[in-house]
Amino acid sequence: MAKNKTTETEVDVFEFIDSYVDNTQKKADSLELIKLMSAWSGFEPKMWGPTIIGFGSYHYKYASGHEGDAPMLGFSPRKAQFSLYIYSKTDKSDALLKKFGKFKMGKACIYIKRLSDIDISILEQICQESIDYLNEHHECGACRK
Repeated sequence: MAKNKTTETEVDVFEFIDSYVDNTQKKADSLELIKLMSAWSGFEPKMWGPTIIGFGSYHYKYASGHEGDAPMLGFSPRKAQFSLYIYSKTDKSDALLKKFGKFKMGKACIYIKRLSDIDISILEQICQESIDYLNEHHECGACRK
């Protein structure tokens, strides 16, 4: 079985942002996302792999037998746009996306250019819905109860 590439690391989150993010607005948005996701999740930020900032963790296991750990909430300040790892496929999340703002949906994440393109109160609700879903459906090593 292949080893997961995206695992929690000891890299300092703020050093990563200082060295990786070269756009002033993206840096400010990254720091704001850290503040918000820390408050909403109850967890401090940790680096997952080389570019994902995650909060908390949960354990997943697929029918194929592949399993691993992933952050409950997370984001990556990629060059072109932010990748938000906050989405769980629920009816409530789908309804919230209709009011979210300007974004693109990927297979497992939401892409935004900047925080000013979205409704932060809807972001909070989507994050909470994802935390609730993960608490209910997965074994959480660091889930908020």
